[in-house]
Amino acid sequence: MEAERLVATGRHALAESRTALDIVAEAWQAQALAQAIGSHLALCGPLELRSEARGLSEIGGGRGVVDHPALRTGGLRAAQLTGVSEARSALTALGALLGEVGIALVGVACATDEEGLYWQCIEAIDAADEAGDRVRAMLRRLAARDRDRARARPPDPARGRAGPGGGPG
Repeated sequence: MEAERLVATGRHALAESRTALDIVAEAWQAQALAQAIGSHLALCGPLELRSEARGLSEIGGGRGVVDHPALRTGGLRAAQLTGVSEARSALTALGALLGEVGIALVGVACATDEEGLYWQCIEAIDAADEAGDRVRAMLRRLAARDRDRARARPPDPARGRAGPGGGPG
């Protein structure tokens, strides 16, 4: 399944989560999806993204989120990833999902009296925050690449300037 579709599925599942444990499970699903998208972009994505994408694929430590107890029963949605057709839109959607996950986890952490659940939320918040940082860094790299390409375009003789937005006009 395409990355943007998986992200949309994750956003819907998070919105439909009714219990604290469901929210934690969706948080780790989102983290697993971030890792999978990172792995895909590290191998097949634009060259400018490969270093950050590799970092995104490695967030969560040695065991990774695949072994998290919250994921053992429902299966891993990220395993369905078949591709990332448009890196910018997939990363933008993933960033939104990670932000929503963070907000939901803060709510759970603030509402629970169970110490174990609280620390699971804190761990998941940290992972979502770190993944979000990587996603934002990749989006900045794509924007910089686009600016560099626009500056490098030869002048448009009909308009007396470089492509859209370039030079005096």
